[in-house]
Amino acid sequence: MSEILLYEKIDAVAVLTINDAPYNRMSLDFMDNLEKVVDELSSDSSIRSVVLTASGLDNFSVGMNLKQLPEGIERKGSREALFDQRLSVIEKIENMNKPWVATLFGYCLGGGLEIPLGCHFRLASSEGAQIGLPELDLGAVPAWGGSARLAKCVGEHHAMDMILRSKKISGKTALEIGLVHEVWPLNELKEAALRLANELAAQPAHAVASMMRVLVNSSERSLKDLIGEERKAVKDNSGTKDSLEGMNAFLEKRKPIFNQD
Repeated sequence: MSEILLYEKIDAVAVLTINDAPYNRMSLDFMDNLEKVVDELSSDSSIRSVVLTASGLDNFSVGMNLKQLPEGIERKGSREALFDQRLSVIEKIENMNKPWVATLFGYCLGGGLEIPLGCHFRLASSEGAQIGLPELDLGAVPAWGGSARLAKCVGEHHAMDMILRSKKISGKTALEIGLVHEVWPLNELKEAALRLANELAAQPAHAVASMMRVLVNSSERSLKDLIGEERKAVKDNSGTKDSLEGMNAFLEKRKPIFNQD
């Protein structure tokens, strides 16, 4: 794997770092490596949560390296195949049933927002963040599912405002409209993301995966379907080692220790 994407395992947390400071462009090689790592993480039971961040403190990512577009089309065979790869990678992240935590700081533009939109938690810097999908300024449109996921996340009203006006919003505004879950000072952001990932990794992994199957894209499914999925989760988690540990810890008035297998 090239150094464009760094991978560090910290206990049960995988930390992925875009390594092209200061702009951290999502190059062709980066996307190929991310696709490979996503497939590996999906099947690695020792990893229970993932942090997606970037080198330095200047920018999370300015998105795709547009100068590589002709080369990307040649590599993949067509423009559609090039964008299909990105759509597929983000969909795999979204449906992995392991929580992903993205850090948003500096420029988070184009693909630099579209991939975090596929993550399950987003933390932003309280200062300096410029978050948006400004493709219309280039006479283009978001191509990695960004318009759809942004509308689902913050609603049509805010998505229309951001995309049609090519607006770049701050971390504070992103929190206000529900785009991110928390904001932190820039020098604390990455540590906060790792703490959250560790918190999620400490939860019972089987139960987490079950609940993610209920919650991810739940707005698109009927209440009946969701209740059915929840009932399946109840059955799947009944009598597991973690459920017994949780009950015993409650009765013994101590903190449970999950994932001891």
